[in-house]
Amino acid sequence: MLHLFRMLLLAVHCLLASVLSLLLTLARPFHPDNSRLCARLYAWPALCLLGIRVEARLDSLPTPEQSCVIVANHQSNFDLFVLGRIVPERTVSIGKQSLKWIPFFGQAYWLAGNVLVDRGNPRSAKRALKITQQTLRQRTTSIWIFPEGTRSLGRGLQPFKKGAFQMAINAGVPIVPVCVSSYAGRLQLDRWRSGRVSIQALPAIPTQGMGSQDLSALMEECRAQMQACIQRLDRRLEANSG
Repeated sequence: MLHLFRMLLLAVHCLLASVLSLLLTLARPFHPDNSRLCARLYAWPALCLLGIRVEARLDSLPTPEQSCVIVANHQSNFDLFVLGRIVPERTVSIGKQSLKWIPFFGQAYWLAGNVLVDRGNPRSAKRALKITQQTLRQRTTSIWIFPEGTRSLGRGLQPFKKGAFQMAINAGVPIVPVCVSSYAGRLQLDRWRSGRVSIQALPAIPTQGMGSQDLSALMEECRAQMQACIQRLDRRLEANSG
């Protein structure tokens, strides 16, 4: 019963947060800090409603004066709430073109300055890649990407796609991995305290001087670091709950 009640409240909250986000972004369209503020509107109330406690170590996240590519593991739709809590200033994300058609949410997402990509259209994807690279080079704005390209749904860290890493190399900006403990399928939403999630930002991986020949090694290094960190976070949570 508690699970169902939470889902109903969450649906109402998401509708209200979408409307408020749309009003905010209409007032200052494409402002580079819109995305962070909208993410907070969704995240804070939702985490309270769901009974999820988030612990975060974020020393490695960029300051507003720095540009970087932030990569994070993607587990479920709840990432909007779990990770929305920690989105840094002047950070935008890359999302599917289809998001634009979700009432209120999609329009706010676009007006927040996020980049929409039609993954089935190579020309559109290349254009979006060019726009994001220009953003990284010319403005103190960072890009948030899920390199797996899809939700893992509790299956562990999935193979990475190369787009985020190619973008970082071309723009000459560092990659900052953000690791989230395994929570998909583990939350107990029928309890008041449904679970804890731990987040850690790893030290930036520099890309200055790298070329396309370094792409595979860069992807492998980043994925290995994230995999090891996620395992550490999971072990720590299990030890603390015992």
